[in-house]
Amino acid sequence: MTREIQQSFREILEETTWIDKDTKRLARDKVDAMALRIGYPDSILDRCELDDRYKDVAIDPNLYFENTLNILRHLTRVEQSHLGTPVNKSIWNTAPAVVNAYYSRNKNQIMFPAGILQPPFYHRYFPKSLNYGGIGVVIGHEITHGFDDKGRLFDRNGNLHRWWRDEAVAQFHERAQCIIDQYGKYVVDEVGIQIDGINTQGENIADNGGIKQAFRSYQKWTNTYGDKDETLPGLNYTGMQLFFLNFAQVWCGETRPAASRNKLKTAVHSPGKYRVIGTLSNSVEFAKVYNCPLGSPMNPVKKCSVW
Repeated sequence: MTREIQQSFREILEETTWIDKDTKRLARDKVDAMALRIGYPDSILDRCELDDRYKDVAIDPNLYFENTLNILRHLTRVEQSHLGTPVNKSIWNTAPAVVNAYYSRNKNQIMFPAGILQPPFYHRYFPKSLNYGGIGVVIGHEITHGFDDKGRLFDRNGNLHRWWRDEAVAQFHERAQCIIDQYGKYVVDEVGIQIDGINTQGENIADNGGIKQAFRSYQKWTNTYGDKDETLPGLNYTGMQLFFLNFAQVWCGETRPAASRNKLKTAVHSPGKYRVIGTLSNSVEFAKVYNCPLGSPMNPVKKCSVW
């Protein structure tokens, strides 16, 4: 799926008209060079390597606080041991059980720990609509981070380097501003606070790009294998509709008002509700699949698009 969605990004890049040929070529090189880390590092299965890695950590089953301090000291020693050495791009900087995904700008690397490779994001026996609408969008999201407001500043090797032409930079900022303005108008009713469109622009750009890439890949899959098994019992939805439905379901959640206020001031992600509304209202494919009339809230005439 990751390789398929990378290919979808390449195709979208080729169809993009606001980027010059030289910048496109370098962007293509960057996505080609993107390293994949999926599941867990090999060292997890090597007992000797694991024992050696944690040999200086003292753990006592009766001392929670002290154990935490010992682990933090160990992690600090590991970090300090890397000072003055070349960047080791094979090291995982997260635990396999974490339910999250990452893009590393200075490694040009995308990482999907085992923790996120489960429902509602993914299951090997799910209809493909749910997998592409779940983990597929996450994969596209992380790929797009390589080309968001911060990721685009780093080249294929993870070096901070100005590789975009000035004209492409200006065009990018114009499209990013549309996203900033769109999300900046959303107000979280529970606390009466607007979303910070500038703070959240990178994640919003990644959400909007990710869903396009994943949907394109899902369409290719159905064109090859058909969609006869793409429905769910008791639900009268097509596979294409289930794709968007699972994307939306992934972001269902509850947040207390105090936490909402804090996140709206500090977090780089928009609240889940607006990750869904904002992304899908920019999606031509969503409007077509769900027959949203042009000019309705989920199918506005003016849509924002970066990737």
